[in-house]
Amino acid sequence: MMDKSKQFSVVENSGRESETGLTDHAERYEQLAGLGVTGKAFSVLEVVSLNPEATRMAEIIRGTGMTKPTAHRVVNMLLEMGFLQRDGFDSGFIEGAGLVDLAHRTLAAAAPRSLRHSILQGISEQVGETVNYGVLSGGEVIYLDRVEAKWPLGLRFDAGSRVPAHCTAVGKLLLSRMPDSDLRTLIESIPRPAYTANTITAVEPLLSALTRIRRDGIGTDDQEFMHGVVCVSVPVVDDDQRCFGGIAISAPEARMTLTQMLTYVPQMRKAAGNLAATYRRSATR
Repeated sequence: MMDKSKQFSVVENSGRESETGLTDHAERYEQLAGLGVTGKAFSVLEVVSLNPEATRMAEIIRGTGMTKPTAHRVVNMLLEMGFLQRDGFDSGFIEGAGLVDLAHRTLAAAAPRSLRHSILQGISEQVGETVNYGVLSGGEVIYLDRVEAKWPLGLRFDAGSRVPAHCTAVGKLLLSRMPDSDLRTLIESIPRPAYTANTITAVEPLLSALTRIRRDGIGTDDQEFMHGVVCVSVPVVDDDQRCFGGIAISAPEARMTLTQMLTYVPQMRKAAGNLAATYRRSATR
């Protein structure tokens, strides 16, 4: 299984304070400069946002490491976009209405995501095992969020990771919610490799398993994706039966059997309902 998620590392900036009180962003600018004009624009916005007063062009040049012509070109572009504006006394540049609006919308969008993560954290603490939240994308599941169990040994999948749908609890659960005609077409067209001896690879047995999951509303993975790992999933649906994805708990069978895991389905369904409610709140904002 290939993890297609992109990895990002955080680089600590230990720059010194300049005479103006702005942090020296030379190392940071080097990183952003590799992104071309987009990175240069971000570096200007970072310098301006760190300064409680209007930022002069000389301070932007010093803080970003840009040449004077480049700094003027990038600043003029940001002025046209509304991400920067000149302060009332024309002594420098401040955040523009476009940047402030973007910041507000980002915070508004991040709030339900943070709440959703807290809901996953809550069910993980109740069960004592790892909880995933994923959506279906073709023949794969993309993890939107994940809370790892506090055990020394565990599976490591970051948000954005992809796993096969035909042999995972979330994947089979979400596949089961598809219309029959679309489901058969998809199952017949996607790769269905055997990851373990328990993986269902043949079309008809897999369709039969999905019919049972559709009836019960519970997805299971009995060591079908990884040897020794079991998983149970329930859908995140609203009152109109719109499905936003599925949450799942997974654990080594040596720590929790599939039968034991199924006893947590009521708590999982409650958490799934709370997750669905965050989407309703987002839509009414």
